[in-house]
Amino acid sequence: MTDLSHPIFARLYPRLDAGCAKAGGDACRAELLAGASGRVVEVGAGYGANFPHYPPEVTEVVAVEPEPRLRAKAAHAARSAPVPVTVRPGLAEDLDLDDASFDVAVASLVLCSVRDPIRALAELRRVLKPGGELRYYEHVRGDTPGKVRFQRYADLLWPFFAAGCHVTRPTGEWIAGSGFTVRGERRFEFPEPSRANPASPHVLGTAVRD
Repeated sequence: MTDLSHPIFARLYPRLDAGCAKAGGDACRAELLAGASGRVVEVGAGYGANFPHYPPEVTEVVAVEPEPRLRAKAAHAARSAPVPVTVRPGLAEDLDLDDASFDVAVASLVLCSVRDPIRALAELRRVLKPGGELRYYEHVRGDTPGKVRFQRYADLLWPFFAAGCHVTRPTGEWIAGSGFTVRGERRFEFPEPSRANPASPHVLGTAVRD
């Protein structure tokens, strides 16, 4: 199975993300991809929000997206991308891609939603060349007991309305324990104000395949 259908989310997400982009999300995406080069695989590419931010040193992007409506939007966005982008169906946990065939892997607001994030990270490691980079921008479990408690309550319903997204995942810790060495990482709250938003804790970083 390479398709996961979330028709309501697929219609709403581009509009919601447009608001986040104006609030600083575009700057985060640009930071995520700054300095990337060579052949790139992006999992959970959504509607292609990252495509305009790829630098010219990137020779090719293979963008994998399981939601058919978002994938169609991504294919449209790929036509105006500054680098060559191929959009294809697929799951992060089961990539139909060769071993050690990419210089960079990109996970952007997706590891919160995949059914098996540990397996997805193993797949990303598999398709990366030794020394290849994992660029990640994710919302994650909070740093304070109060925030984590709030997130746990939110997670009882949040995944049903947000296409399987979970707000309590310690994604940064999982990356560090999945055969990657974290080279740089920063945690931050986004967007502000964040107190009432269970998805506000974020992490943005670069890790290298061991």
